[in-house]
Amino acid sequence: MHRFFSGLILATTPLAAFASEPPAVSFEHELGLVSDYRYRGLSLSDEGPALQGGVTASLASGLYGSVWASTIDEYGAGADGKGATVEVDYALGWASAIAGLDVDVAVTRYTYPGGEDVAYFEFPVTVAKRWNTWTATVGGAYAPRQKALGTEGDGYGFGRLEWSPSSAPVILAVQAGYETGAFAPGGKWDWSASASRQFGPITAELAFVDSDRAGGGLVAGLKAAF
Repeated sequence: MHRFFSGLILATTPLAAFASEPPAVSFEHELGLVSDYRYRGLSLSDEGPALQGGVTASLASGLYGSVWASTIDEYGAGADGKGATVEVDYALGWASAIAGLDVDVAVTRYTYPGGEDVAYFEFPVTVAKRWNTWTATVGGAYAPRQKALGTEGDGYGFGRLEWSPSSAPVILAVQAGYETGAFAPGGKWDWSASASRQFGPITAELAFVDSDRAGGGLVAGLKAAF
């Protein structure tokens, strides 16, 4: 019966209405290559190149779900001496504009197929404000105490400032963050400066990334969005 009424509605709805309505779910895909996978200032690819990609499905309400993956240096080796060589992240969230601010709240699951007891949950939040050619973003993420983190949780906060005038050939950005907890006992600072340029669906970026826990370095990347 449900299929019959669905078919009746389709048969009696003008085709022009479907042509003007946006799709219920929109998809964004990305595929990229970086010379070094740096996360919060630290290399997760042993300072070597990494292949990355993902897909995001979004609703008009702002709800979204995503899957993102990257090759990494071996991580989470068990008794067999073998660990994960790929990171796969799953996220569910909501992003929208509130009182002139772009707000994004989510829950993310970081997984490492083949790794032992290293998958964990985290709750990220970002708030961004745009004016003229500038965008300022502040954000944070909290991972509560769980098996992969041991006896304590982990917290991270950051600020980012981006300059992107339409007349300039590149987009410039600086960022600084602080982490403390299971992944950064005693606290850790990281910072970066980057320049990027778009060529249609391709974005090229060059960044200097550093932290007070490891030496800094230049990271080059290419990403295609479709």
